[in-house]
Amino acid sequence: MKYELLVLDIDGTVTNSRKEVMPRTRKEVIRLQKQGVKVVLASGRPPEGIYPIARTLKLDEFDSYILAFNGGKIIHLRTGKCIFERRLPAHIPKRLWKDALDNGIGMAAYAEGVILAGTVPDQYLKLESGITRMPIRYYKELGNQMELVVNQCILTGDPDILDRVEPVLFGRYFHEAQIFHSEPFYLEVSPKNVDKAYGLKYLLPMLNITREKMVCCGDSYNDIRMLQYAGLGVAMKNAPGGVRNVADVVSKDDNDHDGIAGVVRQIWGGVPF
Repeated sequence: MKYELLVLDIDGTVTNSRKEVMPRTRKEVIRLQKQGVKVVLASGRPPEGIYPIARTLKLDEFDSYILAFNGGKIIHLRTGKCIFERRLPAHIPKRLWKDALDNGIGMAAYAEGVILAGTVPDQYLKLESGITRMPIRYYKELGNQMELVVNQCILTGDPDILDRVEPVLFGRYFHEAQIFHSEPFYLEVSPKNVDKAYGLKYLLPMLNITREKMVCCGDSYNDIRMLQYAGLGVAMKNAPGGVRNVADVVSKDDNDHDGIAGVVRQIWGGVPF
């Protein structure tokens, strides 16, 4: 199979533990694009958190796209035009705010260029602000003060607390929203049925590429549907077992040892897995 598209998750996949793209990975991804293979970034991050990685990999120079908010927003990099978008119903953020207060966890919503916090920003939300390069604005009465129509919300807290809260919220919002872990200390809340695979189904016809000719790489639970949808789903060596088990193959190296550089060489350079 001659694969024509490489879709990369960011955190834990194309970046290392310090949230950096390593030199060899950058070199291989740029070389691949020069060969005519399209590369797309698909992340739970907002667009502001994806742009620096996209520029590092020169995706803008190769007329590519990004999938932000786990596929909830697709942007053409060269023009900055949003070509696809799904948002949460306005009542969902208000209810999530109350749920966060009741359970002692953090809650925020992503607005354009800013993170709107409905609870006192904790260490995890501050980490998210640093990663996405978006400032935090705290509104004590967020759920009562504002009409929030946003692409995604985030719940933050210690992993053991979120593990306890997740099934309760999953049942409560099952018919209206997606709730899933992107990190042990993050629960992301997206519009119902929207995930990375959903966004790719919209993008592929525009690229004139079939899913059979698409390689998707990821490391977390929000990557599972994308890995299953791809012609070749590649789980990172550092992915948890539940993610590795659904993938077609697992990378030889983890994200701290240029795992994606190795994947590119294996698939497009003929080096066996």
